[in-house]
Amino acid sequence: MKPLSFLVSLLLTVGGIVALADAARAAEPSALASSTQMIVVTTSDWSAVEGRLQRYERGNPHKKWRAVGEPISVVVGKNGLGWGAGVIPTDNAPTDDPKIKIRAATDPVKKEGDGKAPAGVFALGTGFGYAPQPLPGSKMPYLNLTPSVECVDDTSSKYYNRVVDRSAVVDRDTAAPDWNSSEHMLRSDELYRWGVVVGHNSIVAEHNANAPAPGGGSCIFLHIWRGPGQPTVGCTAMPQGQLESLLTWLDPARNPLLVQLPAPEYERLRKRWKLPHLKSK
Repeated sequence: MKPLSFLVSLLLTVGGIVALADAARAAEPSALASSTQMIVVTTSDWSAVEGRLQRYERGNPHKKWRAVGEPISVVVGKNGLGWGAGVIPTDNAPTDDPKIKIRAATDPVKKEGDGKAPAGVFALGTGFGYAPQPLPGSKMPYLNLTPSVECVDDTSSKYYNRVVDRSAVVDRDTAAPDWNSSEHMLRSDELYRWGVVVGHNSIVAEHNANAPAPGGGSCIFLHIWRGPGQPTVGCTAMPQGQLESLLTWLDPARNPLLVQLPAPEYERLRKRWKLPHLKSK
C-alpha cells in the first residue's frame, strides 16, 4: 500500500500547487473587475520618459474593452518607471513558479525621490486645480488649490503622501505641522491648473486602507506637461487640452483605473490581468 499512498500524496501535493497557481492567477484581476473606465499609459521600456496614453471603456465588467479616442503623447518620470504600490500587489507571490511572478528581481521599484513614475494599476482620486470650481463637465471630486494646500513628502511625517491644508492641520493639532518637506500645490506655473490624484502608495484611502509605506514614493498626479520630451519628477503629464478632455470623461461611479507599464510588461501581463488590447498606432 505504501506506493499507492505515496502516489495519492504526490497527486494531492501537485494538485495543491496547481490550485495555488490557479488561485494566484484568478485572484489578481479581481481588483479590476468593477472598473469600466481605464487609462493605459505605456512606454517603450523602463527608462523611457516619453509614452502614450489611451482611454478605454466598457458597458459593464462582463463586456470587452473598447478604445475611446486616439492615443496621445505623455511624459513620465525623468528616470522612467519603477514598480509602484497600487490596487494589485506587484511583489512576487510566495512561490518559485516563474510563471506567476509579476516582477523580476532586476526590475526597478519606485522609491521616494528617485525620479521614477510608478508602474502598476492605480485608482484615481480627487481632481484638483487653481479655479474655485471644477472644470465644467467634470464628475470627479474636486479640490481647489489654495496657498495652504500641500502634499507632504517627508517620510517621517504622519501625513506622508497626503494632500493636506496646512492651516487645518495646525488648527486641529494646535501645533506646527510635523513635516519639513512638502510640495506647495498652488504653483506659480500652469502645471497644476488641472490635475487628478493617482492612488499610488495608499494616497487614495477609499481604495486602499493601508497606511503609505514610508519611502515608497509620494505625491503622484496626472497633470499638465511642460512640453514634449520634458519629463516630470514622478508624475504623468500631458497637454492641457488632453488633460481637460480626460477630466470630463472620468466618472468615479465607473471606478476608473490607471494602468501604467512599459509596453513589454503590459503585453506580458495583459491576459493575466484581462487588460484591453493596445490600440495600434
